[in-house]
Amino acid sequence: MKDILTVSALNEQIKSLLEDTFPFLWVEGEISNLSRPASGHVYFTLKDAKSQIRAVIFRAFPGQGSASQYRTQRFDPEEGMSVVCRARISVYPPRGEYQLIVDTVVPKGAGELQKAFEQLKARLEAEGLFDPRHKKPIPFFPRRIGVVTSPTGAVIRDFLHITKRRCPSVDILIAPVRVQGREAPPEIIRAIGDMRAIGAVDVIILARGGGSLEDLAPFNDEGVARAIYRSEIPIISAVGHETDFTIADFVADLRAPTPSTAAELAVPLRRELAATLKNMKARMINHHFRLAGRLREKVDLARERLRDPGKRISDLRMTVDDRFGALQSSFGNQMAMRKHRFFAQRDALKHLNPLPRIRHNRLIMEKARETMSAATLNIIQLRRERTAADMAMLNNLSPLAVLKRGYSIASAFPDGTILRDTASLAVGSSVDVRIASGGFRAKVTDVYER
Repeated sequence: MKDILTVSALNEQIKSLLEDTFPFLWVEGEISNLSRPASGHVYFTLKDAKSQIRAVIFRAFPGQGSASQYRTQRFDPEEGMSVVCRARISVYPPRGEYQLIVDTVVPKGAGELQKAFEQLKARLEAEGLFDPRHKKPIPFFPRRIGVVTSPTGAVIRDFLHITKRRCPSVDILIAPVRVQGREAPPEIIRAIGDMRAIGAVDVIILARGGGSLEDLAPFNDEGVARAIYRSEIPIISAVGHETDFTIADFVADLRAPTPSTAAELAVPLRRELAATLKNMKARMINHHFRLAGRLREKVDLARERLRDPGKRISDLRMTVDDRFGALQSSFGNQMAMRKHRFFAQRDALKHLNPLPRIRHNRLIMEKARETMSAATLNIIQLRRERTAADMAMLNNLSPLAVLKRGYSIASAFPDGTILRDTASLAVGSSVDVRIASGGFRAKVTDVYER
């Protein structure tokens, strides 16, 4: 009884045991119960004919490496799809359940691979990675060609043989990578980055022989496609046979049906270059002789037409002197006329000076202001006197003034009718009596006539 465990402690020990025993493993199965909540995670069950296990693909966090995102986002998992998952086992202690934390999902079978290919192709095309406007021109005569391919096999041998035959002076830089398997995409991405970092590569060729859709999977990888798109160096995709198409073909700046064709497209034929240069040299020499002959003819014609320029120069000097004198005379006349006009306008402005008129109007306004002020004060005083007289008359006519002289006002209770005769009174009824300082209620004990 000393080794009794709580449920939480037991789940924690199971969690440590499973996670330490199975850090990473590959699991094959069929997807079922697929769900995508608003969190962005993907939950599903991986099953076979006899058993099943829960699995989850967590959404990539901001700043997470792009390579991991490409592994889990190469295609959209769908219900019923057969896949192979790279995952680690984890236990969720609050519920005592274990599940697979999936890092990589690879479709299994030709149908699933083709579906993943079509999904990725549609998504990258919508993003503009295939847009012809982003294609870079392939240099006519590259000094160095970078080849990303397997270092063994017929592809690199054929490529080197063709480039040596066509133009041995072209430098070939080989980046050895695996071109098949799950380790191939990261190596291809790294090789393209290394070529960009070197800085002396004029064109990059991705080369691989033919194969099945599964064999060509590294060149249908999203990470490889984005590495091609980001490259400032033009890239030729030479993957598979003429009938094979990969995502790399659509993103690359140029597609070659085969690696041998890529070598022919990238490297010019030395014999053709020599013949072209020889032809251009002959054309340039002929053009030079024809141009020199035409120039000599022009010089001879010009020499015959050229005469002594001394007389012409003397005539021009006299013309210049005459026109300079006329210019000075005209300038002096213009200055005198403008000076006369200036003084005339100045005198006219003096007569039109508005300052005296402004002073006169200011005096008139000042006098008018004083007259208006006096009239306004007189009117105010008359209005005050008239108001005081009206107030005195109203005070004399006010009923309250009558009450102050000892009179009162009687009204029936409770309707408040003012009593003017005794006909509406009866013994025992109540009346309200108002006097100058207030009022009171009285009861009628006797009614009499005067």
